[in-house]
Amino acid sequence: MIPVQGVTGARVGVLGLGRSGLAAAEALAAGGATPVLWDDNQASRQKAEEAGHEVADLTRDDVMETLSMLVVSPGIPHLYPQPHPAIAAAYAIGVPVDNDIGLFFRSLATDAWNRLDVPPRVIAVTGSNGKSTTAALIHHILEVAGRPVQLAGNIGRGVLSIDPPGEGAAVVLELSSYQTDLARALTPDIAVFTNLSPDHLDRHAGIGGYFAAKRRLFAEGGPDRAVIGVDEMEGRYLADQMGEGPADDRVIRVSSGQKLAGPGWNVMARKGFLSETRKGKQQASIDLRDIAGLPGAHNHQNACAAYAAARALGLAPRMIEQGLRTYPGLPHRSQFVGERGGIRFVNDSKATNVDSALKALAAFPRIRWICGGLEKEGGLGALKGATGAVAKAYVIGRDAAGFALQLDVEAQICTTMAEAVAAAVAEAEPGDTVLLAPAAASFDQYDNFEQRGADFMAEVARFIG
Repeated sequence: MIPVQGVTGARVGVLGLGRSGLAAAEALAAGGATPVLWDDNQASRQKAEEAGHEVADLTRDDVMETLSMLVVSPGIPHLYPQPHPAIAAAYAIGVPVDNDIGLFFRSLATDAWNRLDVPPRVIAVTGSNGKSTTAALIHHILEVAGRPVQLAGNIGRGVLSIDPPGEGAAVVLELSSYQTDLARALTPDIAVFTNLSPDHLDRHAGIGGYFAAKRRLFAEGGPDRAVIGVDEMEGRYLADQMGEGPADDRVIRVSSGQKLAGPGWNVMARKGFLSETRKGKQQASIDLRDIAGLPGAHNHQNACAAYAAARALGLAPRMIEQGLRTYPGLPHRSQFVGERGGIRFVNDSKATNVDSALKALAAFPRIRWICGGLEKEGGLGALKGATGAVAKAYVIGRDAAGFALQLDVEAQICTTMAEAVAAAVAEAEPGDTVLLAPAAASFDQYDNFEQRGADFMAEVARFIG
């Protein structure tokens, strides 16, 4: 646990009692504060009371006036579409609002670090797609290299639940826009931006607010090194903002598909080969094409970002390559489920938006595509013209018929996962990939994308045994 610093004797509100909220309450108590907890869900409040926590309605002015800070869980709106009533109450009387990420960065370093020869380093990863894989891949590379490392944030453990890092250790954080948008402290040593595509637009009042939330990771803390994907204009803008000139190697530009030139530090993947250049000269090259845990151009971009972060930490290219080649992949993210009769099955349930689905569709030559679910803002227009590898789509979800009408490929309305997998298996031929890449949220039929992916794998298991 990371005890929160600077809160001794304070009463601190904690709004939202999921994983991060409960971890924040424990870390605040360890730092000498009195946490006051609230959740709109009665069962969550009861569980907190049974654990011995003080529970009080934070929307009440007489409660809010006793607090020195309010700590908010990431799923709770703090600005758009409108703030939660407790947050609005805090704003009204000037109670500072923060989240567990802000508490983490203000509390991680302690006086004990003065006795370390090599203090811990924090690598924080954000972006629209690929941030989970990139963070997990950095963590895996460091483990293979023998470095003490922990993975936390939006993946792995809650940031305040990790063990205090010691000599030469690293902490890898995956951070969502919800987390970067509100944190009052953001000071990673290395910050990574993978890419940007429309997502969570209601929470950020549009694409500009969404990008601004991501940009805070770089603008607020001034990382020693910035690893930035430059395949979109926003990334190119961010890289330009962070650098002092073309040769400023505090910025490492990353691309999948583009050839990056100039005297700066570049890492790129083209035709399946990763290349690193610096001062106009190639430093290393890695063949990514046969790495099973990283299929497709989108995963090659993730590999480039992870490689760049590891290089910024001083790892040698060949050591990084060992990590890339042994990476097993993450559940529900281009996850190889199995093969039978020359038919491959891949679970990419995490492809919850159009952009991530497009990347999955570009990774395989002939696809039986299982898609559908709760459609996100912006529609499916970007999928048109990008489905050349799709032999047929099998659409699930409560609004499967409406979803299917927007596709430019032959589509069968299946509604349920069981029907979709059965239909795809019946029609698949050797060399086909049955791919779950929904391009939609899961909440119309499932509690989360993990549950949807598990359902897919269970149905596939009926076929492959």
